[in-house]
Amino acid sequence: MTDAPSPRPLHVLWDVDGTLLLNGPRAGSMYHRAIELAAGEPLEDRTVHAHGKTDGQIIWETLDLYGLPASLHAAVRERLEGMSRVEHYGAGRREVPVGVPRLVADVAARGWVNALLTGNSPLRARYKLDGAGLDVDLFDWDASFFGHEARIRSDLTRRAAEALAGATVVIVGDTPADGVAAEAAGFPFVAVATGAYDAEQLRSPDAHAAVVVPDLQAGHDEVMDYLDGLAAR
Repeated sequence: MTDAPSPRPLHVLWDVDGTLLLNGPRAGSMYHRAIELAAGEPLEDRTVHAHGKTDGQIIWETLDLYGLPASLHAAVRERLEGMSRVEHYGAGRREVPVGVPRLVADVAARGWVNALLTGNSPLRARYKLDGAGLDVDLFDWDASFFGHEARIRSDLTRRAAEALAGATVVIVGDTPADGVAAEAAGFPFVAVATGAYDAEQLRSPDAHAAVVVPDLQAGHDEVMDYLDGLAAR
């Protein structure tokens, strides 16, 4: 008789911007500058709404806004990564919201997996986290999902659902778009109001949040209780 395989541990997939890190004031200008450099010409400063979107989506939408060819997408990504290294170890260094290090440590102490589901590329995510002083080795990069080429965030959660089949997965994020993407893959969503949206907005039915907390310090016990319940299923 063959032993049944051990169940896969709970996977906590973290958003980066607004969740693990506070948002930076200069993010929009970085996309603009990266597109200027890739296009080889100065451009009027136009921005698209970025919160909750992947880098891939932001770049495609902005190229379209300028009437530039989609073929520039890879060049823009390359420029953005180069700029990010300078930015996130320098003047654009991000801050870690209260409660994040403790909750990440508590997830690991339970034997669960901390990983990322982010609109950033792997390099951009690493620069941001490391620059902010958050230990990048706390996260399983092989079980993480990155949106530098994704057109919508739901592409990432559907990819995660396929790759992590058999595991219990939960998304932690700060925007309704995180909740919509989680819902598309059948994942529960824990919302934290440390980004561009307040707790009331994240409690909207359209955000699909199972839990909403103001931050991960005030909401630590509520979030851990919820994760304990998921892991016990």
